[in-house]
Amino acid sequence: MEFTVGALLEGKVKSITKFGAFITLPEKRTGMVHISEVASTFVNDIKDFLQEGQQVKVKIINIDQAGRINLSIKKA
Repeated sequence: MEFTVGALLEGKVKSITKFGAFITLPEKRTGMVHISEVASTFVNDIKDFLQEGQQVKVKIINIDQAGRINLSIKKA
């Protein structure tokens, strides 16, 4: 599977931090959803929207030079 900007994927919330959530993607890849990309409203506590193990639909919004995948739930 090729990971490209704009692709829609299904993933599972692996872990949650105060700045975002790490999502397990197909092929054992991991991407991150920044807290600002979780919902279209202001998110004070990400745990109000996500929990570990939850299935989510995400959109790839950026892949940086180091190969890190940035994701968005609100754009999916």
